[in-house]
Amino acid sequence: MKYYLLIICLISTTCFAQKTMIFTIGDSTMANKKDPDKNPEHGWAQVLQPFFAPNFIVENKAVNGRSTKSFINEKRWDSIYKKLKKGDYVFIEFGHNDEKIEDSTRYTNPHTAYRYNLIRFVKESREKGATPILLTSIARRNFNEKGVLIPTHGDYPLETRLIAQEYKVPFIDLEYYTELLEQSYGPEKSKQLHLHFKAGENAYYDKDKADDTHLSLIGATAVAQIVVNQIKESTDPSLEKIKKGLK
Repeated sequence: MKYYLLIICLISTTCFAQKTMIFTIGDSTMANKKDPDKNPEHGWAQVLQPFFAPNFIVENKAVNGRSTKSFINEKRWDSIYKKLKKGDYVFIEFGHNDEKIEDSTRYTNPHTAYRYNLIRFVKESREKGATPILLTSIARRNFNEKGVLIPTHGDYPLETRLIAQEYKVPFIDLEYYTELLEQSYGPEKSKQLHLHFKAGENAYYDKDKADDTHLSLIGATAVAQIVVNQIKESTDPSLEKIKKGLK
């Protein structure tokens, strides 16, 4: 009997050890939303799991409204750091709320606090043997009257790019690829990527909704597909393991 219990324990331990965790940290553009069957809004990391084999587990730790500063100050990063183990991955996408210059609990200067917070995520992930992946913020649907998509993120994406180069971090330029996505849909059709509803058109909203930042299920799935495609196309050797986990 003891022999069989030992075998079961060994099998269970082996199966658990084979699970690779993918922690996703960021803001509402990534975060899980309540009532996903009814709520039109979805974060792109919310729909990421189906792209991976069962031995890769996406643990989406992104939270609405968070910047690098508030994510750290609320001890959310500490809770992830404690769980990290060798072979795990950390997807890092902040910026939307670091821009909130009127809010001292969230705002960060892109060239100082924002930069050093991202570097902290990178260094501490590596301390645990995990692989950090830096991503720029997704683009907002912000077309002018001539149909030109206008950027809204200032120097935050630039600083993310510079850190990725300086620290040789795997990098996905989501701002660029979601700009291409928005432009491919065009000024009107791109509303489908976001949350545009007339009052009563969707049971979840009792008033008109015109949100050009957050994503619909269509938009979230498209962004998740971009992330997956960029991983597949990457030549970075540190991503070989995660590439094998993609379906």
